[in-house]
Amino acid sequence: MSDSPSDRDEAGDEAGASHVVTAFLRNRGEILLLRRSDSVGTYTGQWGGVSGFAEGTPDDQVRVEIREETSLEGDAVSLVRSGRPVEFTDPELDREWVVHPFLFDCETREVELSEEHDAAEWVAPTELLEAVGDDRETVPELWTAYERVAPTVRSIAADDEHGAASLSVRALEVLRDRAGLLVAERDAFGADPDDEWDELAELADRLLEARPSMAVLRNRVNRVMADAMGDGTVAGAPAVLESALSNVDRALAADADAAGNASERLAGSVATLSRSGTVLDALEGGNPSRVFVAESRPAREGITVAERLSGTIDGSVSVHTDAAIAHVLASDDVDRVLVGADTVLPDGSVVNKTGTRTLSVAAAREGVPVSVVAATDKVSTRAAVNLESGDRTAVYDGDASVDVLNPTFDVTPADCVTEIVTERGALEPADIEAVAEELRGLEMKGEP
Repeated sequence: MSDSPSDRDEAGDEAGASHVVTAFLRNRGEILLLRRSDSVGTYTGQWGGVSGFAEGTPDDQVRVEIREETSLEGDAVSLVRSGRPVEFTDPELDREWVVHPFLFDCETREVELSEEHDAAEWVAPTELLEAVGDDRETVPELWTAYERVAPTVRSIAADDEHGAASLSVRALEVLRDRAGLLVAERDAFGADPDDEWDELAELADRLLEARPSMAVLRNRVNRVMADAMGDGTVAGAPAVLESALSNVDRALAADADAAGNASERLAGSVATLSRSGTVLDALEGGNPSRVFVAESRPAREGITVAERLSGTIDGSVSVHTDAAIAHVLASDDVDRVLVGADTVLPDGSVVNKTGTRTLSVAAAREGVPVSVVAATDKVSTRAAVNLESGDRTAVYDGDASVDVLNPTFDVTPADCVTEIVTERGALEPADIEAVAEELRGLEMKGEP
């Protein structure tokens, strides 16, 4: 947040307020904090996000600041959301600020600092709160700015771009952030473990309802609450915070290990569809000779996958319509189908993006093995499945009197699945019931 006279003049509004952008870069559930150096004119020695005066439009300026202050640009960072501006007055500086917050997902933790900062750390956002962090002093209203872009129950419910594993981690972040705030508020309001547990249990319940078809979200939220319960006594906010922090790490490790195990099985050509972060990691790690990607209508997230793979693997990448899935398998040399899973049912059948069943049935017809890559947390404890549907206008928005079907998930029978590759290794569909029984223990102990 350099504040030379020219910057100050260009960034101010008619009321005299200084407009700045602040970007929170997120990687593995943590955000990047930068310590302001002696070369800046305000808040020297304090920690903040990537920031700078909004000389132009905030949406454009924030990317300029990220590039200048971290050397990250292009595909290395992707915008998650922007938030409502935070307005406040600093009485010591006699200055009004308008902070425009942004959240970006970051592919790497390797950054190159400009002269405006002299240190960088990746931390859980809850460390912005003095009561649960260390003595790191932050710039004013940094937590408020973060809250404007942090994941919420609503953002998880509305997200149709990311896979179940990613959304499950976002759900844990919601629990973590709220528990951290309750811990911080103890200094002002005192400790009340019963009320804290009730509030966090109600939040956990709303998270479960946000994406009912995603077993991984249910299992991981249940594990946070079960681990926080410990010996069965009422757990307050500190226990839930500690559990959420450790379970974010556990979840990310499980997903990475599942992807790593799947990548070892890839050779030759692979067919896939939709967008799963775990599948992407497996494909990039396995570096197949060719990848066929179905476009995955109506959102066409397969196009994004194909574009990314074209720049990260040595093999060739082909994209095709969903309707051509069976034709591609019949006419091209495909060695393996690799798909993700939103949920693996106890009988070994797989709930995933619509088109997975078509791909798997066609693969079975052609004798192509079907590998599903999914951490064991994606195993459902329930035989029933709640399949989500998308907006009807994504399929048809005309005036004819026709019924519109837009299922966003389908169920692939277990006999069309060769293996489920997990952090424990490859499991056969018949092995899944035992995993489901393990996970039922979490529901009995910790489900709100």
